Amino acid sequence: MAGAPKLWDISQPLRPGLPVWPGDTAFSSRPHWSYGPGEPVNVAAFAASTHSGAHADAPLHYDPEGAAIEAVPLEPYLGPCQLVDARGCGPLIGPAFVEAAVPAGTTRVLFRTYERFPHDRWSEAFTAVHPQAIDQLAARGVRLIGLDSPSLDPQTSKTMDAHMAVLRADMRVLEGLVLDAPPPGEYELIALPLPLQGLDASPIRAVLREMAR
Repeated sequence: MAGAPKLWDISQPLRPGLPVWPGDTAFSSRPHWSYGPGEPVNVAAFAASTHSGAHADAPLHYDPEGAAIEAVPLEPYLGPCQLVDARGCGPLIGPAFVEAAVPAGTTRVLFRTYERFPHDRWSEAFTAVHPQAIDQLAARGVRLIGLDSPSLDPQTSKTMDAHMAVLRADMRVLEGLVLDAPPPGEYELIALPLPLQGLDASPIRAVLREMAR
């Protein structure tokens, strides 16, 4: 009898010391109520950037008139997904790589770029995505793009060209995923954002589930 499909948690633990974009809000937490005499529960409070760890960008992040995260349809964040090994692509994942590596019919694609995910340090020289690669994915019907690096655009970008390509195509974006463990291939993606009203992004608990055979 076949067992349950295997799950891969591709989220980052949210914790003090979590690397964040330079200048962004560091994660912090504190007890609000603590279990003990006269107090029957533990309740904590935390503060964090909307882009902490694995997260979903809303159009509002890069378009002042764009939808906030609670208004974005959930369907793109749930369904078949192709995980592609993009290690060795250099500073940008380009259209030629996309043409060769992303199978026809893909609607959600995740790119692994790190040899080993940098859990304890900020890495400025991460791999981003060329805007022409975004255009190519959109033309092929891709609805969601995700990657393990912290942004589709290089850290020094002020024009956000890849994000602008995503905006034109009305694609959804996941960033900061941890893709070291699952092998390349097809999965079911489950990566729902929180309904944070009026905000530009949301941390996610992202999971890849083995496809039924």
